[in-house]
Amino acid sequence: MNQQEAYSAGLEQPMAEHGADDNLLDLVKQLTRQGSHLAEQQLALIKAEVRESAADVKTAVGGMLGAAVVGIAGLGVTLMGLAYLLADALDNLGLATLIVGGLALLGAYLLYSGARSKMDTAHLTPDRTQRTLERTPDTLRGDLHSEHKP
Repeated sequence: MNQQEAYSAGLEQPMAEHGADDNLLDLVKQLTRQGSHLAEQQLALIKAEVRESAADVKTAVGGMLGAAVVGIAGLGVTLMGLAYLLADALDNLGLATLIVGGLALLGAYLLYSGARSKMDTAHLTPDRTQRTLERTPDTLRGDLHSEHKP
């Protein structure tokens, strides 16, 4: 096998091509710089998207709060209307108001109880994400079976 064939086969590098190591090193440096620049750009993009999403969420929450205030006022007027209708039927405004108020409080209690039981069963800790982060170093080392460890 002559020198040209050995070079083509990748077995040895001719002496005249010694400068290729320097070019390769320059390419690796350039690739590293470009990679870090790309990572910085991606991070900036993520930050911009989070800021935009946060602004959208703030607007949505403001709208929901406004709707809640108007809804509560509407509910109060509706309950008063029901109390007056019941008062006409019973011929007693005080008793009708107490009945409607008691029913409204019972409804509120039932809604609260259902929400509280859902909150008790909710998993508020990011267990899956934590397990993934704990497995990441093992995965990078090539150990794909670390998820079975306690």
